[in-house]
Amino acid sequence: MKILKANTAVAITDGAPHCIEKPREEWTAEDKRKANLDNAAKDILYITLDKITFSKINMCKTAKEIWEKLIQLCEGNDQTKENKLLVAIQKFDIIKTKTRESMNEYDEKVNRIINELNVVGKVYSNKEIALKVIRGLPKEWDVKTIAMRESKDLNMVELHDLFADIKAYK
Repeated sequence: MKILKANTAVAITDGAPHCIEKPREEWTAEDKRKANLDNAAKDILYITLDKITFSKINMCKTAKEIWEKLIQLCEGNDQTKENKLLVAIQKFDIIKTKTRESMNEYDEKVNRIINELNVVGKVYSNKEIALKVIRGLPKEWDVKTIAMRESKDLNMVELHDLFADIKAYK
């Protein structure tokens, strides 16, 4: 980590001071504390990474640089984020139970897609999720789904409660 200080030998022309690295012998107790915190943060980041990811960030000098590189590696650029959002929305739009799929599997699939959507910043209301889950049930569930729509306030029903009701009916 570099600790900087204002370079008083250079005239300030644009209103901002020019900075140079402060020699270690001039470090204050606060400078040492900051350097130690940066080292501790780097150590924490290092031990959580696999070898492949570590090889991509090992040239970074500060914990902040490492963190920014990890964000770039994991989230991607704006185009990648947009693509992830579109794919997650598409998965949500086409979700249905599959032949011989258990309600537990359907529940897990829906939750996985909802989590993907949340990660990319897309949040659906309880009602939108409940309606999507109900519409995704097989045709033989039509009587139950009509009853659920009429008996429940879909704006208030939580996903786990909806699946608990579906599983109880089955």
